[in-house]
Amino acid sequence: MDSMKPEEQSTAAGAPDASTANTGHTHIVISTGTLWRGVGIVLLTLAALWALDQARTLATMVIISWFFALALVPGVNYLHRKRGWRRGAAVAVIYLVGIVAVVLLVVVLIPAIATLGSQIAGNGSQWLTDLDGWTADTFGRHIVDKQAYKDGVVTVGEFLERWSDKLLPAAGDALATGVSLVFNMFTMAMFIFYLAADFPRLQRWFLAFFRPSAQERLGWTMDKSIAEVGGYLYSRLLLTLINGLGFFAVMVAVGVPIGLALPLAVFGGFVSEFIPTIGTYIGGAVPILLTLALQGMVPALVVLGYVLIYQQIENYWLSPRISAKTMELNGGLAFGAALAGGALFGAMGAFMALPVAALIVAFISNYRHGYEVVYASRYGDDGETETSGTEKAGPAPGEASPAA
Repeated sequence: MDSMKPEEQSTAAGAPDASTANTGHTHIVISTGTLWRGVGIVLLTLAALWALDQARTLATMVIISWFFALALVPGVNYLHRKRGWRRGAAVAVIYLVGIVAVVLLVVVLIPAIATLGSQIAGNGSQWLTDLDGWTADTFGRHIVDKQAYKDGVVTVGEFLERWSDKLLPAAGDALATGVSLVFNMFTMAMFIFYLAADFPRLQRWFLAFFRPSAQERLGWTMDKSIAEVGGYLYSRLLLTLINGLGFFAVMVAVGVPIGLALPLAVFGGFVSEFIPTIGTYIGGAVPILLTLALQGMVPALVVLGYVLIYQQIENYWLSPRISAKTMELNGGLAFGAALAGGALFGAMGAFMALPVAALIVAFISNYRHGYEVVYASRYGDDGETETSGTEKAGPAPGEASPAA
């Protein structure tokens, strides 16, 4: 018979003795080296944030340059692979074509915009008077108080006399802003050139930091970004050209002078295609209102008819064929992305918001783990009423009926 005491049996079984018993407290020992490493990490993080804040203009230019470089890559690849051109020469030719197009557009638009401004300045008061008379005859109310209208009329001479002491500083500020803008555009042009010309080498350099399994997904993401950005930009430019030509032809046909129809057509085509959802209404409203002011009600209705008909043609025929599903994005998400991009980065942010949002959606859909949807909602495509097919079929096997 075992003569060991219970205490001895517990010790023999491996139970800890009093000298090694755990008291329930964990002691964390921080060495001096660990403390200094933590302080160093915090200081380096603060220094990086400070440097990023100081260089935020440069960082913004790099981001915008990367966006436009991605848009150029499909064209550069086409000239490089199909025509045998060097990538640098392909980027240079695309640059040259873009510069020529911008110069021609500016040369044509500046006189047209000046003519439009003089037309508005010369006939603005008459348009307002006619509108006030129409509202008075139709609704019995004046929208413009006559005394307020007289008080609001200020001649050009009075304006210059009142603000002459501020014109010179304003001109100096405008000149400085213009020089800074030219410098920034030249800097972004250089970034875009090198990013587009050396994209394959940059892509291989970046992917070399990751395992082969991760390279597959990251490489797919980069290729997808090129397809989204390039497809979006090229398809929108082509739709802008088609819509602008249609605007121009219709407005000239109803009697709007060519010098005025051209800037209105460029504005209507660009805004309608590059601003999601509300751009269609803004791009159509301005040409319609100015046609109404210049030519009257019937020509304005003709332009309105063109806007309505063209939107149907674009939505159901042009856009599916030209875009070729290069960017699949929900309409509400596109509108929200444009608002968020405009709020964060201004006009350029709103311009880049759609392809960036489409890229994020594609990235998430590639990385997330999805499951088959087995639930059929009564409010889905096949169950638009309260009594869906599943309810008409009665309770499932083994389930009590509601009457029971």
